[in-house]
Amino acid sequence: MSDSARFLETVKAGYTFKGESFKMGCAMLDGQVVPGADVLIPFKTLNRHGLIAGATGTGKTKTLQVLAEGLSAASIPVLMMDIKGDLSGIAAAGTVNDKITDRCQKLNLSFTPVACPVDLLTLSNQKGVRLRATVSEFGPVLLSKILGLNDTQGGFVAMIFKYCDDNKLPLLDLKDFIKVLQFVSDEGKAELEKTYGKISTTSTGTILRKVIELQQQGADVFFGEKSFDVDDLMRISEDGRGMVSIVRVTDLQDRPKLFSTFMLQLLAELYASCPEEGDMDKPKLVMIIDEAHLIFQEANEALLQQIETIIKLIRSKGIGIYFCTQNPMDVPASVLAQLGLKVQHALRAFTAADRKVIKQTSENYPETEFYKTEDLITQLGTGEALVTILNEKGIPTPLVHCMLRPPQSRMDILSDIEIDALVSQSKIARKYNEVIDSKSAYEILTEKLDEAAKREEAAKEDEDEGTTEKKSAKKEKGFFDNPVVKSMTRTAGNTIVRTLLGVLGLGGRTRKKSLF
Repeated sequence: MSDSARFLETVKAGYTFKGESFKMGCAMLDGQVVPGADVLIPFKTLNRHGLIAGATGTGKTKTLQVLAEGLSAASIPVLMMDIKGDLSGIAAAGTVNDKITDRCQKLNLSFTPVACPVDLLTLSNQKGVRLRATVSEFGPVLLSKILGLNDTQGGFVAMIFKYCDDNKLPLLDLKDFIKVLQFVSDEGKAELEKTYGKISTTSTGTILRKVIELQQQGADVFFGEKSFDVDDLMRISEDGRGMVSIVRVTDLQDRPKLFSTFMLQLLAELYASCPEEGDMDKPKLVMIIDEAHLIFQEANEALLQQIETIIKLIRSKGIGIYFCTQNPMDVPASVLAQLGLKVQHALRAFTAADRKVIKQTSENYPETEFYKTEDLITQLGTGEALVTILNEKGIPTPLVHCMLRPPQSRMDILSDIEIDALVSQSKIARKYNEVIDSKSAYEILTEKLDEAAKREEAAKEDEDEGTTEKKSAKKEKGFFDNPVVKSMTRTAGNTIVRTLLGVLGLGGRTRKKSLF
């Protein structure tokens, strides 16, 4: 049997599945597409997560589009993190050209321009459906991990949350949390210590600095109301296709702390709100995270452990997570081990460090007799990749050099006019874009402190008035206590008395009458 025949047999055996699947492309051998060697992706194992990696310009973004199109057509909702701003074209139909026609002929595919049903979401003031979450929804544990607090500081944050729960102080945004933090460090310190224990001013100062650091990255626009309901990420369009929700986070490239905060909260919310599903024929949601290194580069050890735990457990909820990054080493080894689908585009070897990364990357893939993986990674053309996936039994499929199909949606971005039209047609934009400023901890404590200040001012005025009266009385008393005044008073009093008695004929001495 020839190498080509053995290769075709290996691919067919490895990429034939019982359940539903969609065609990603065709396998190649010696640089040529092998007819009939279709590379299929089974929907049943898409909750086992995945990785799309490769250098700039090798076709990662187009692979994301192809993946999203196939999932949407199969009624699987998709959530995409658009860091570079080049994924919005999924909402518009593509156009055919000679290159696309040639590729489709090689892959034995027909090209049908199609636009996916899309909602544009945003974390900031960009156009789109606003994504928000309250501080209370984060909870003390998650918030402490995001802020990078130690156990003592984390315990104090838990105390603050407990105090707010007991005193009906809603924590909606960061200014609520800061106000409570300042209150329990000053005016409310005695009250809090009486019930919950001693408070360290060092801890409160550290926490406040960490919160302000988060604010400096623009977290104020994310914390607040109205909280986004994750069920709105799992909608099916009227024509039966899965909705593609694109989170436009182009302004977060230089704010990785905010991006990782949002991603961790979203993963935690999905995990907490979705029921256990076990093995499903299709995932309920597939999340694709572009420029995934932004999640990990600012993460501390506790945060990485939290992400790893969620990645391990969330697949049982029917949710698949796919990381897209230039260098597969950007993803921690503990997370990388959880990723079933791997699509490796070309890597470039310019330095000794690059060659070392390529060697490590090649060792992460199944061994194959048909390729020298370490060399092939540097020779892949644009729109080509090394592919392996878990089959329905959880076994990795043979590694193949795959020519990927072209996207059927636009391989470019939407114009501002098209974005405006898309947002105006959204069924959830009005629900989340309304500005809500409910009465929360900030307003309640401000009123409480204002009332206390007024009472204190009134008491001070009463005290000042009483002091003035006392001073006046004391002054009068002091005047009459003066010895000179006392003497004058006695003299004047005696004179008045003598005069009155004289008028009545009772005063003065009695003279003896003369005998002569």
